[in-house]
Amino acid sequence: QVQLVESGGGLVQAGGSLRLSCAASGSTFSRNVLGWFRQAPGKEREFVGNIRWDAGYVYYADFVEGRFAISRDNAKNTVYLQMNSLKPEDTAVYYCAVVKSVDYSITYYTRGAQYNYWGQGTQVTVSS
Repeated sequence: QVQLVESGGGLVQAGGSLRLSCAASGSTFSRNVLGWFRQAPGKEREFVGNIRWDAGYVYYADFVEGRFAISRDNAKNTVYLQMNSLKPEDTAVYYCAVVKSVDYSITYYTRGAQYNYWGQGTQVTVSS
């Protein structure tokens, strides 16, 4: 079992920054991938990026365009999503999720249905 708790969301002006955290507990090691997704009102859930927990490889959706960065602190069992140059269209609920014991490159794991465990989400609102 893996438990995930997101934090760090809030209201920010366009061009600003936020750092989201995803604290994980349970079996979080070795060959697990942690992904970030988001869902805006009336829209489908969207892949943001992911990170391989042990090796630290990261992969991002095209729309990120270098504005976001995923990192991890293994000692704290926490993964971060640093978001810079935020735009109003980044407004959404952001979720972290884990898929365990992956067999493929992290670039394969971009669909929410592939992930086994989810956090409760944190709201990010970007004002114009």
